[in-house]
Amino acid sequence: MKRMRERPPFSPVISLLTISSVWDARLSAALKDLSLTTRKYGLLAHVQGTPGISFSELARRSQITVQTAHAAVRTLVDEGLVADSTAHAGAASDLRVTAKGERTLAEAQRRLDELDATFASGVPHLSSALHGLHEEPFGF
Repeated sequence: MKRMRERPPFSPVISLLTISSVWDARLSAALKDLSLTTRKYGLLAHVQGTPGISFSELARRSQITVQTAHAAVRTLVDEGLVADSTAHAGAASDLRVTAKGERTLAEAQRRLDELDATFASGVPHLSSALHGLHEEPFGF
């Protein structure tokens, strides 16, 4: 006779990671034809929200290295979404979202709004509980 294994105890961290993975995949699919990934969307939104942001601050806000931020911004510049008017060695950056970047962000936001509405309608209490945690996560 086959013995049933006990289920592991409930873990809110594992549950949150599972939910995060599902919704990250949905957001990635929604942004794909805009040539955006979740990370590129976040970086572009940070540049839009803080024109002239430094690479160091962009990296800090995105929780990536400065070198990764430089590489990602280079891609955004090459795609015409961001402009860096001082893109030479030793100069402080002056990153700004281009008109194309503004249009792309507006469409990405529209799609994100649809996903948010779907999520919130399915789990309104969880949606409310998550409000603000991306800006001030507890325990950090």
